[in-house]
Amino acid sequence: MATALLPSTHPFPLRFSPTPSPKLRQFSSLPLPPKPLFPKSNPNRSLKTVVRAESLQSLVSVAVNIVQSNPPTWQSALLTNLLIFVAGSPILASGLSVSGIASAFLLGTLTWRAFGPSGFLLVATYFVIGTAATKVKMAQKEAQGVAEKRKGRRGLGSVIGSSAAGCVCALLMINNIGGESFRQLWRLGFVASFCTKLSDTVSSEIGKAYGRITYLVTTFRIVPRGTEGAISLEGTFAGLLAASVLAFVGCLLGDITASEAIVCVVASQIANLGESIIGAVLQEKEGFQWLNNDVVNVINISMGSILAILMQQLILGH
Repeated sequence: MATALLPSTHPFPLRFSPTPSPKLRQFSSLPLPPKPLFPKSNPNRSLKTVVRAESLQSLVSVAVNIVQSNPPTWQSALLTNLLIFVAGSPILASGLSVSGIASAFLLGTLTWRAFGPSGFLLVATYFVIGTAATKVKMAQKEAQGVAEKRKGRRGLGSVIGSSAAGCVCALLMINNIGGESFRQLWRLGFVASFCTKLSDTVSSEIGKAYGRITYLVTTFRIVPRGTEGAISLEGTFAGLLAASVLAFVGCLLGDITASEAIVCVVASQIANLGESIIGAVLQEKEGFQWLNNDVVNVINISMGSILAILMQQLILGH
């Protein structure tokens, strides 16, 4: 007699085993392979990335070693100057023309090679203060016809005229002229030349902007602002202050001593007085057309540098 099958609740008949087979138990106990956290990458690409990173790190390390060379070398001077000029290009462009930037780059390289970071910072301070003074009341000075050309952006002649004496001192320092006993004198002459030029620039620009009464230095006759050889109380005081600030910076940087800083300030004021006399008596006069501002600047800063060295030797006895 056939036995009736009970209907199943599943669509297909299933057979269940009360216990899994040994083979199934063994397979289920195996650990699953770990799933990778990151997708597979190209090993060649990873190797190239590592090589590039190591090359960049090595290049940076070499550059740092060059910059930190002590005493400074031509390589360290060129590299450091290039990095600083690239970083400070907006400031440089505001105060210098293209030819001025090129000549300033040569000056900066020479300065770093001769005097290291302290000399470079001194020149940078001179540039910032001098540029700021030139920009003071520019619109007013332009309206009066006494402003510097190109809105105060200095060119090749101006940079050379402002740094010729400093460059000579730098070359004397690099070539060790006079031996060890003269090295501090070249450093003093370098600082004094920029104190003289900064004092001249600031006194002229502040005098043209704020000078109420302008006198001709030779006769004390009242003359218009911007007249060659003219001075004002406001400009003279500002120039004295500027020379003092830059000499103080040179002292802080260790380029000169406190007594040498005073020498720089005094020498700068004597030189500026002499420059004003030259401007009043000779500049723009018949037979002296060659005596333009750039030539007078060279004479001015040379006087300041030489006077400082002579005062140090004769008065202080060092």
